[in-house]
Amino acid sequence: MIRVSTITRLIASLAMASFAIGCTGAGAPFPPEPDVGTREAYVIGIPDLLRIVVWRNPELSVDVPVRRDGKISVPLVDDVQAEGLTPHELKEVLTEALAEYVTAPDVTVIVQQTNSHTVTVVGGVARSGQIALTRQMRVVEAIATMGGFNAWAKKDRIKILRKNGNEMIEYVFSYGAFAAGKAPDSNLLLRPGDTVVVPE
Repeated sequence: MIRVSTITRLIASLAMASFAIGCTGAGAPFPPEPDVGTREAYVIGIPDLLRIVVWRNPELSVDVPVRRDGKISVPLVDDVQAEGLTPHELKEVLTEALAEYVTAPDVTVIVQQTNSHTVTVVGGVARSGQIALTRQMRVVEAIATMGGFNAWAKKDRIKILRKNGNEMIEYVFSYGAFAAGKAPDSNLLLRPGDTVVVPE
């Protein structure tokens, strides 16, 4: 969970962001649903905890956090960029780097803690804070995880803020319409970094 003062500042900044992108509009069109059974490759972020295993070289096998600069420190090769790579891509980078010191290195990258994959829920819920995305999660489930709506929640103007490059996309979700079966496809699948804002 994050501190109340931090939450207050976050709500204020999100309110300003919503105003800047037009909070009175209907929001952006919802993105298409992924095909059933499809999964995006995991992308390493800050501050994930990784285990680097080099087969038959225990002295090179380490547990390392992804630092604020997006890098990890590995024996022999020092700092290596990890943020933004999949575990397989990082494996290839480390294998190439270690090949200068080890014959045919066999590297395995294990994500031990997925600390970077979170969503934030603020506003008219029982408690505001962050949720670890250890599996797929949708808007209604995220709100329920934070204790559900409080007595002042405006359930039909829920905003999902998603950063896309240098721009902020705002989706608007109506819990009433969804619960009534009028918008069955509006319960958005959340992505890491999303913020769910429940107005009061």
